[in-house]
Amino acid sequence: MAAALGSAHQLRAAAPPALRKRGKKTLKASRAMSVVRAASTEPKIESVAAAVPSDAFLPDGLYCVDNTQTIRRKTRTVTIGKVKMGSDHPIVRQTMTTSDTRDVEATVAEVKKCADAGAEMVRITVQGMQEAKACAEIKKRLVEDGYETPLIADIHFAPKVAMMVAECFDKIRVNPGNFADGRKKFEDILYETDEEYNAEIEEIEKIFTPLVLKCKERGVAMRIGTNHGSLSARTLSRYGDTPAGMVESAFEFARICRKHDYHNFVFSMKASNPLVMVQAYRLLAHEMYKLGWDYPLHLGVTEAGEGEDGRMKSSIGIGALLLDGLGDTIRVSLTEASHLEMEPCTRLRDVGHKAAEEKWGVEKFEEKGRDFKDFARRASDLPVQKEDDAIDLRNILHRDGSVLSAVTPAQLASEDPFYRDLGAKLAVGMPLRDIATSDSILLTEVPAPSDEKAMRSIRRLQEIGVGVVADVAQLAERPVDNAVALVAAKAATSAAVPDCAARVAVVFDGTETTEEVKAALAVDPVMALIRVAPGVSRLHASRRLFTDVLAAGSSVPVIHHIQFTDADVKDDVVIQSGSQVGGLLCDGLGDGVLIEHPTAELDYLRRTSFGLLQGSRMRNTKTEYVSCPSCGRTLFDLQEVTAAISERTGHLPGVAIAVMGCIVNGPGEMADADFGYVGGAPGKIDLYVGKEVVKRGIDNDTACDELIQLIKDHGRWVDKEEEEEAVAA
Repeated sequence: MAAALGSAHQLRAAAPPALRKRGKKTLKASRAMSVVRAASTEPKIESVAAAVPSDAFLPDGLYCVDNTQTIRRKTRTVTIGKVKMGSDHPIVRQTMTTSDTRDVEATVAEVKKCADAGAEMVRITVQGMQEAKACAEIKKRLVEDGYETPLIADIHFAPKVAMMVAECFDKIRVNPGNFADGRKKFEDILYETDEEYNAEIEEIEKIFTPLVLKCKERGVAMRIGTNHGSLSARTLSRYGDTPAGMVESAFEFARICRKHDYHNFVFSMKASNPLVMVQAYRLLAHEMYKLGWDYPLHLGVTEAGEGEDGRMKSSIGIGALLLDGLGDTIRVSLTEASHLEMEPCTRLRDVGHKAAEEKWGVEKFEEKGRDFKDFARRASDLPVQKEDDAIDLRNILHRDGSVLSAVTPAQLASEDPFYRDLGAKLAVGMPLRDIATSDSILLTEVPAPSDEKAMRSIRRLQEIGVGVVADVAQLAERPVDNAVALVAAKAATSAAVPDCAARVAVVFDGTETTEEVKAALAVDPVMALIRVAPGVSRLHASRRLFTDVLAAGSSVPVIHHIQFTDADVKDDVVIQSGSQVGGLLCDGLGDGVLIEHPTAELDYLRRTSFGLLQGSRMRNTKTEYVSCPSCGRTLFDLQEVTAAISERTGHLPGVAIAVMGCIVNGPGEMADADFGYVGGAPGKIDLYVGKEVVKRGIDNDTACDELIQLIKDHGRWVDKEEEEEAVAA
């Protein structure tokens, strides 16, 4: 059974060599998920099963042009209809229809709506011959109506269908994990010999080559799109469910294309886990550098979900790669109407364009402590209690990732509403810590001693272990007992810390020299904040800072403090936080986040911060959902069902639920999920525990109840807590 999400970063391990001894067998218990924690000694990706000799690997940091500056990776140009894609062209935005492809009227209308919203390409699912026949009419109707938006056929299991639709569409997406697998069984198999393993490659070549030749002849483009959840049994037997397996799976198909001198294709490496997704794309780019390949990249986090969570996951994965100069087309996969994907897609594209055009970065330095092939969270020390401490300071930071909230005196003085916005429970008017309560607060201004309500709020928060951080100069003027004094790193050694301060924290702006970083850390801060100066690239300056912190031998917890202005709307907060901070957290660089905005609601900023930590696979404070964005294959109303399931199960932190319209991407797409709700047939649902189906053919009307009972049967259910009515103190 799949392990629960939490602080552990879940990556799939390959089947151990001992399991490969006795021929072609079905894997069962041996394929159970492993949970890899920060201190894991699991083998690195390349040592699991390398596609090339180990001595051919380039230096660890070489997966992008420059890890100290955003420079787009140089690629060839791929032509999709009238759209040019590659490093010499703007990043291309795309989406995918959700209508039944056989419904020509509905599909044509949806493509138009997407194009009008900014989509430069639109993908349509084509699962059978009826859909393929409809595609010709869809293309004809769109052209007649003046829409030349390139259309992409999404193909799984159906080579003959791909051949047919290549006659009228501009691009074909093939999934290497299931293109040649008409059985749709997703079997786990072990292979005894290389001959047996290679025999299937020969069979794939026979099936795939006609499509390659057809696309070459007609000038049709192709995406070789690997999905983490649907790697073939053969790939899994040798590589396991790993980024290395994803890359090699795509390369098998690319070698066939290259054999026939067909190069009008792009790659993708999609996963629902942003960490796996980022790791796979980086490994893909790394391997292409070694081979001298220059194919463009299509970026996307698959099954990201809906709303802010879906946007956050996509921002973490896509944004992290764009800031490294990787990515030539993007799709934000949301469980929402297809045209609604275009706004976050456009914002992410703009992040990539701006970073490359303005050359975001810092002066070159030799980065240390980050291995893109092997995730490991940086080790840090939590606060410890001292004998003379007047209050308990051990919980002002959290081991799985901390959330700090910037607060004003007015917010403090509001008391009960403030406690609720901070995520605290209330009992007879007193705040109590809950699972998603901010760990510490940063006072934007220290209240006047005469502000009794604000000062009372500070004391009450300290009593439940919430830390209070304030500028050292303000504390000197308006003392707050047991506060954490915040000092600028460049002045840390000379700052006069008032007696009221129980600890010191330092704040870095990203411009410090190595010597200044070392000196600031010598004051033994309880935490360090990174609040970059205007015009400084957060991603690159932070990488340099972490290198200097490592050189200083410090294990101080580091909090990413990102500030916004009134001009930044909520979508900006999510996209920028996910890209710039998430891009660091998915490398294990950072121990928490503080998102500050002058007018956004405190509750919103807190929830966004926790969403960022959960999306980065750090701290799990709510139910995790892996939900597909819907397409013509979907066997139920995904948006409606996902909302209904979320409403009834959203209070289960540590539980991950996959909601899938069909099983086309494979049960492996639920590798991070404890339970799965999957369309099995029209009107029928299959329920999974981990990757194993446990109930089949359940009626739609009762499936949600059955899912909840399944969660209860496995001891993962808790009833919703009813908040007590606040009573004035």
